[in-house]
Amino acid sequence: MINLSTTSSSTVAAPQSRRRSIRRLWRGPAVAAATALLLGLLDQAAEAQVRRSGYDLPATLAVEAASEAVRVCAERGYPVSAAVVDPSGEIKAFVKGDHSTVHTKTSSFRKAYTVVTLGPVFGFEALGAFVEKTRGGPNTAALASLPDVLLLAGGVAIRAKGETIAAIGVGGAPGGEKDEVCAAAGAAKIGDRLPQ
Repeated sequence: MINLSTTSSSTVAAPQSRRRSIRRLWRGPAVAAATALLLGLLDQAAEAQVRRSGYDLPATLAVEAASEAVRVCAERGYPVSAAVVDPSGEIKAFVKGDHSTVHTKTSSFRKAYTVVTLGPVFGFEALGAFVEKTRGGPNTAALASLPDVLLLAGGVAIRAKGETIAAIGVGGAPGGEKDEVCAAAGAAKIGDRLPQ
């Protein structure tokens, strides 16, 4: 008498183990190819943001710009915070205005980060204009899902020698357009001391 259960399981097991082996063989190259593609795309995005002049915004000017933005908004009755970030997206200066709420730290940073990282790629200097341009577009949801990107008005570029050297973001006013007016005032305060 032949035991069919043993025969059939060994017959079935061989093709399954071959399939697993084949999948394992392809898994390594597939992961390597996907990683190479991703790194290539990230490299292109980073290349678009590379500064050519090598000029860095001095910390004293970054603090002055953030302070001016907070002051202008405070004069209008808006308790805000302001963040200045460098081209790598790192905070260069942060000022938390009197009576500003805790979330203004994050929103001001994310607005500045959005301008400094996406502005050179998409060719905008004011976040509000970019938000209006992309509103309802097919890529808006994808952009909004990027880490630290915030598609709300309230950030502007700080430019020198024809390039974005930093960005300032403001959060806390009742409406991003009001935040952006204060951010622009902060950038304007130091503009005449930047190399042209």
